[in-house]
Amino acid sequence: MSHSLKGKICVVTGATRGIGKGCAIALAEQGATVYVTGRTTGQGELTIETSIEAINAAGGVGHGVRVDHSQDQQIADFFKQVKSEQGKIDILVNNVYKIPSPPAWGGGFWDHPIQIWDDQVGIGLRAHYVASWHAAPLLFAAGPGGLIVNVSSPGGLSYHFSSSYGAGKAGLDRLTADMAIELKEKEIAAISLYPGSVATEFILAHATANGIDLSKSQTPLGVGRTIPALALSEDLMQRSGSIQWVEDLSQEFGVKDEHGNLSPIYNNRQT
Repeated sequence: MSHSLKGKICVVTGATRGIGKGCAIALAEQGATVYVTGRTTGQGELTIETSIEAINAAGGVGHGVRVDHSQDQQIADFFKQVKSEQGKIDILVNNVYKIPSPPAWGGGFWDHPIQIWDDQVGIGLRAHYVASWHAAPLLFAAGPGGLIVNVSSPGGLSYHFSSSYGAGKAGLDRLTADMAIELKEKEIAAISLYPGSVATEFILAHATANGIDLSKSQTPLGVGRTIPALALSEDLMQRSGSIQWVEDLSQEFGVKDEHGNLSPIYNNRQT
């Protein structure tokens, strides 16, 4: 097992399940100390505690804190804890997201409650800005070579699910590009990461109930493993501000998922 990120401090928001958990485990595989946030604690598979266990089992050092990313003070307190315990952050993965209940799939924007804007843009965009704001001094403390990964989506380029979803993802891509300009002199990169179709727990449940074939989907761990590859790439700063597709990174760096497969190409890809 490689430990190319040993001594590095990483933060992954929204990491009790799905892509966030995959990212946390992937960083742990490289020996990193990984802090995760989430809202679910206690018994069960999709909790902060089980994410910490998975991080430790993968070869990292796991820390978990319950954070509701709609609450700015909770985000501030979390980063104060990281500062107190570690004094720096090397990699920040902004992944936290709130799926509306019920999911806003199809129909017109007028068919969905206004609250979905706060779910998809408030958590999916604003919370990333707030986390990055608090993380910035800790990234500076770590010195050149740091990385912010904003987990975005092809929905930033073309219609997916709902208009509020697209607004949040397009806004996140713009935020990433402009953060990269402002971070350049610090030699810290900011990247928008584009997974394709990912077989998260939520998507697996939906697919099982509706007979949908996910055999061509990426896995959360496969997505996550592209982040260490990015962080260790020699041309990281040249990539800063750009959209990086998981499938491209998988091919370029030979990153395989837990089944030994390269990430499949997203069928609805547009550039």
